[in-house]
Amino acid sequence: MKDPASDLTRLDPYDEKGILRMVVETPRGASIKLAYEPGLGTFVAKRSLALGITYPFDWGFIPGTLAADGDPLDALAVHEGGTYPGVIPPCRPLGVVDVTQKGKHGREDNPRLVASRHGMTGWESLRSANGLPQRLKAEIEQFFLSATFFTGKDARIEGWRGPRAASKLIERTRRG
Repeated sequence: MKDPASDLTRLDPYDEKGILRMVVETPRGASIKLAYEPGLGTFVAKRSLALGITYPFDWGFIPGTLAADGDPLDALAVHEGGTYPGVIPPCRPLGVVDVTQKGKHGREDNPRLVASRHGMTGWESLRSANGLPQRLKAEIEQFFLSATFFTGKDARIEGWRGPRAASKLIERTRRG
């Protein structure tokens, strides 16, 4: 039986220095969505993405949070390399991409946190999603739409918000 203390979803969202944690589920370049299964203590393959679509950056969740969909808060870590499932890179919240999708009770919010790897060269000066190049923001939006294309979720991008909104979202979804 798995030790509940080793459940990655139950870690605090911040480390002892106050730096945001993100658990990588699906690494950059993957064409299959992976998901952490706390009951198994491992990562499982959930579904393939559409032909030609891969994750542009590491994808995962913010531990110690619980979003409206019943899962931890989704997160995308913008940085130059990819890691592996289970890696917990230190991050800085840059913003939120507000996404809505079909749910059990009509359209539901399913925001995605966008973060940068804390301490990574090349991204260290980036403090807000507004600092991302417009083309990169458009590509991230298109990825979110394309990644769910065959799921029937009918995802829609509703806009972007900055780092303050990201921090508030983390606090609002934090497990009490």
